[in-house]
Amino acid sequence: RNGATGLRPTYGRVSRHGVMSLSWSMDKVGPICRSVQDCEIVFDAIYGHDPKDPSTNEASFEGINQSPQSLKVAYLKRDIDRDTTDTGDHLRRALRAFRKMGVEPKAITMPGDYPYAVFDIILRAEAGAFFDELVTSGVVDDMVEQTAGSRANSLRQSRFIPAVEYIQANRQRRRLIEEIHQLFKGYDVIIAPTFRGRQLFVTNLTGHPALSLPTGFDRKGRPTSLTLLGILYEEGSILSLAKAFQKVTDYHLQQPPLFAAKK
Repeated sequence: RNGATGLRPTYGRVSRHGVMSLSWSMDKVGPICRSVQDCEIVFDAIYGHDPKDPSTNEASFEGINQSPQSLKVAYLKRDIDRDTTDTGDHLRRALRAFRKMGVEPKAITMPGDYPYAVFDIILRAEAGAFFDELVTSGVVDDMVEQTAGSRANSLRQSRFIPAVEYIQANRQRRRLIEEIHQLFKGYDVIIAPTFRGRQLFVTNLTGHPALSLPTGFDRKGRPTSLTLLGILYEEGSILSLAKAFQKVTDYHLQQPPLFAAKK
């Protein structure tokens, strides 16, 4: 939504030491930059094992070294086709640009046979555990927003989530992780809408990397985007395809009309 290029790496790629937690099993740290090349430079500087964050590891990063034509690419056709907004039009325009680059994405769908509504239990329970002292001390009552759907109320509600439900939700999550892992055995990159469908929700649960790319502006002057999804620990593949895309387009160089300098 901000016209920038953002990389959300694989879970455990970048240390979260010193960062406020929301969900221990989902929180990820990554660069938000002007371009893909900038994201690569920053990510290369910050990834790796940190003894202060036990979720991190020593997995290597190969960088941008793949031609777009060598990558096996898929796209979420149904979700893209259903988007009748400017964002959808821009994504379909981007698909045409990918094809001109020699990339022929295959149509696929994300797994659908899951109780997606229950996965919110995981985030709520883990957030409640992290902010437990805030709730039990009563300081949560001092938070500015106190509506039914506010974060303050969500933290209070976390104490009423049964352990059984948290475990059952994670069992379903484990099934989802394995199915997405199997899906990626046939592809290096999946092109997806940023907001349509469940890809953002799904990959947040599974830990797969994602890269958001600007695709222009809608009729109200707001930035639009698409998302590239990748294999675990294979950020280089999505960065490679994204960099090639930004070589033939200039969306990442554009500024929203209200922020552009006057001539």
